[in-house]
Amino acid sequence: MLKEIICAGFGGQGIITTGILISHCAFETGNQFTWYPSYGAEMRGGTANCTIKISDEEIASPLAKEIDILVAMSAPAIDKFEANLRPGGYLFVNSSLVTDRKYRDDINVVEVNTTALAEEAKNPKGANIVMIGALIKRTGIMTFEGCSDAIEKYFTEHGKAKFNDANQAALKIGYERF
Repeated sequence: MLKEIICAGFGGQGIITTGILISHCAFETGNQFTWYPSYGAEMRGGTANCTIKISDEEIASPLAKEIDILVAMSAPAIDKFEANLRPGGYLFVNSSLVTDRKYRDDINVVEVNTTALAEEAKNPKGANIVMIGALIKRTGIMTFEGCSDAIEKYFTEHGKAKFNDANQAALKIGYERF
């Protein structure tokens, strides 16, 4: 199993954190992974993306050739990366910012209103974690339990355990709704 994932959007949307969390989940569930970030000079509002590869075998290169999964938190992210999605791949769209758009017929499009679901989970800053929940549900690349445990461990290890309940709520609502 080798999955190539790109998370993309604007700085400030948690794009890099999303990639780190997906990578951490892969590691904690026994998989190999690579994580390669890229972002503009601006801290907020500029472009940000990261490439993640997950495999049950050693990974030779961190670069993605054909994307299996694209997490697009903005329209420019779709513009930049949709053509690189392999047929049958998944495009996860932040439908709270991207609306009324046509997509390729040969890919699976999952529209996630991340803002509304994060607010419903009482975690307005957890839109990216809602998206992770939807991603693991639709793609099956890892279990909910494994991902949930890994995210909790990550935030605890980084001194942010106080956010664990809110992050678990965001992950759960993203998973359950999709």
